[in-house]
Amino acid sequence: MSRTQDPHRPSFPFGNAFRILPKGSSLSSKLAETLTKFEEKLGDRLSKLVPDNKNDVVSLSWMRRAIQSLCETHTDIKDVIAELHPVSDWDEKWVDVYLDNSVKLLDICIAFSSELSRLNQGHLLLQFVLHNLDASSSKQLMRASSSLDGWRQHISSKNPRVEDCHSILDNLIQSLNLPKVKHSAKGKVLMRAMYGVKVQTVCICNMIAAAFCGPARKLTDLHIDEKEKYLWANAFKELQIRVNTEIRDLFCTGRSTVLKELEAVDTSVKALEPMTRDGVKPDEANLFQDRVADLGNGAEKLSRGLDLLTKEVDHFFQIVLSGRDALLCTLRVSSTNSEIPESKAKGRTLFSF
Repeated sequence: MSRTQDPHRPSFPFGNAFRILPKGSSLSSKLAETLTKFEEKLGDRLSKLVPDNKNDVVSLSWMRRAIQSLCETHTDIKDVIAELHPVSDWDEKWVDVYLDNSVKLLDICIAFSSELSRLNQGHLLLQFVLHNLDASSSKQLMRASSSLDGWRQHISSKNPRVEDCHSILDNLIQSLNLPKVKHSAKGKVLMRAMYGVKVQTVCICNMIAAAFCGPARKLTDLHIDEKEKYLWANAFKELQIRVNTEIRDLFCTGRSTVLKELEAVDTSVKALEPMTRDGVKPDEANLFQDRVADLGNGAEKLSRGLDLLTKEVDHFFQIVLSGRDALLCTLRVSSTNSEIPESKAKGRTLFSF
């Protein structure tokens, strides 16, 4: 993908999604403090995700920190819900949107787990390569060459679940404007806080999906309403500009992946392929051993990074699971005029978004 091939990148201005206060009204000091504390912490987390240099975009370690940040934010919104209890102005329309978005986010998390598992499966091929490269007999070099080719094919194959993230993310982006809460100050605070959660979640998932999908995934620039004065707005804009710009620049060079650890292994594989295919010349013995060592180190770092990120995704799943459970319990207890229909609550996978 190049800039000339993609001149019009999609962007979705969110508009005036959560104008927290109508003219002439105000929040109580306690509600204002709750909202300010949440937005300041969200802004600090987003700032910490801004990469220090280009080499950190996009690495598995950065992805892990990004998911950790989502875990912290979803834990925070759970605390906000507890502080605002009871919230009685939730209507069925908002609950429907909330549950629909939850299913979409669940699908994205399943897709990410699937891709991490697929990438980790390639580690077995690399281990077989390294085993055969312990000696430089022609038979073992042929086996190593075949395994290297198998690894390249495996890594370049497409994962339908990840590719499905394209439409799911676009739908989530377009659904960021949730129905407004008109008469409840608590409801307004929670809706505004939830908006921040959704923006961070969609933004990070959008970046990770692009890194997994390669050039096929067109990054979407998210835009927030400047009039709302979100305390996390500047940090969010800086993060999005830095990461999205670097991802696009990397893809413009013709790379099929922007994952640093995966790219390092691929570089080692390309360097070893001619030697395993054509044989190691006498004067290349030291160079051959150095390249084998590079592949071994790169493969170990990739495997370790995939394992740590997989654990963090699982952790995120559990946190948001309990978060949505807490919110649904609050709705059931506090709603006096409109209960959540059992047919909608029963059988749903509990997931927070």
